[in-house]
Amino acid sequence: MDILDTHNFDRRQRRNMSCALLFSLLPFFLSTGLYFYLWTHDAPASIMSAGVKTAPVLLLAAAVLSWNGGQSVLGVVGGLLLSAVGDWCLVWPEHFLHGMGAFAAAHLLYSLSFLSSRYATYSSSSWVRPLSLIVFAIGGGFYIYLFPFLRKAPNSEIVTPAVGIYIFLIAVMGAFAIKTRRATTLLGSLIFMVSDITLALQVFKVMPSTAHSKITVMVTYYLAQLLIAVGDVKATENKDDFGKWKKT
Repeated sequence: MDILDTHNFDRRQRRNMSCALLFSLLPFFLSTGLYFYLWTHDAPASIMSAGVKTAPVLLLAAAVLSWNGGQSVLGVVGGLLLSAVGDWCLVWPEHFLHGMGAFAAAHLLYSLSFLSSRYATYSSSSWVRPLSLIVFAIGGGFYIYLFPFLRKAPNSEIVTPAVGIYIFLIAVMGAFAIKTRRATTLLGSLIFMVSDITLALQVFKVMPSTAHSKITVMVTYYLAQLLIAVGDVKATENKDDFGKWKKT
């Protein structure tokens, strides 16, 4: 088989895998559509609403697990499962700290996954460090801006340092995503930060919580999780392709 035939074969394989990946993500898209179809502003918290909210992320975790196997449980799949726990907790405002803790743990697993050898196929670049510093600067600046509002929150003695730790962890996750130099992973992590910033502005009364702002939070959140999940599948796929190339 010459180089041209090998190239055409690889291209067909990637196209077939992309179609298969899209098919495996259909439950996620359908459940996301169902969530927005049933969603109403200021709907009372219930087990039903929590289940509908967490379903897309759980189905996304199942899709990644089917592609990457059990090794991803301590990586992106584990992060998605912890995110689902966080989603469930945030349905009830009194469990905000529990939800934030679950998401903080999810960011730790995402960060560990981004540092794994599956993502380490590119050499470092001159723009990686400056962009990472910008992410930390944005996180630090946002915390400084949010600090007066945190001091007014109930249980501020717990909430204020907890939010600071959370912002640091999501900034670390974003920085490690930049280091992977993978577009889907990078975009997913940055959009996740946008979603959390928008949510924090509402939770801590910086801006009013409206139907439009809540939809913005959930749209960016589901999009971020989708991109991180697809990036993890692609990382495994590209790593396998690289290994096959070395053996030829």
